[in-house]
Amino acid sequence: MKFPRSRDPRPAGPPARDVQAIDALLPQTQCGRCGYGGCLPYAQAIAAGQADIDRCPPGGDATIAALARLLGREPPPLAAECGVPPPGPQTAAIDEAQCIGCTLCIRACPVDAIVGAQGQLHAVLPDACTGCGLCVAPCPVDCVRIEPPAVSVHAPVLGTLASDAPA
Repeated sequence: MKFPRSRDPRPAGPPARDVQAIDALLPQTQCGRCGYGGCLPYAQAIAAGQADIDRCPPGGDATIAALARLLGREPPPLAAECGVPPPGPQTAAIDEAQCIGCTLCIRACPVDAIVGAQGQLHAVLPDACTGCGLCVAPCPVDCVRIEPPAVSVHAPVLGTLASDAPA
């Protein structure tokens, strides 16, 4: 059934493509520092004109500039009330010696980057962790911290290749 726009019962909102384009520019940390429940709700608010583009500390100036280009605006400075950008990539780390397996960090993680079970040691999946920090405060023993991601150093394999072996 078609309705005149003034009588259409569907909620009016920004086109989905605008929301998707905005959301694609956000860092997907799902930290909530912008005041919204994650990057998609923030993108929806920007597209609907309910939020400015200056509320994403993890994205910092680069994200604000990209959003400004997309939306044809001048980039404003980062909103001070949202906090400061992190100094670089961040990830959660759990001190295994202190972890009591309470699962509070698991429940706080918006991207399911912490695994474990009640009473068992928990671990962070570094490739999934966005470094949002929402897992730190709930920990009753302060064993969760946010830090730069660990650098993996792989030693070269020494010896000859199979193709170099005598026949």
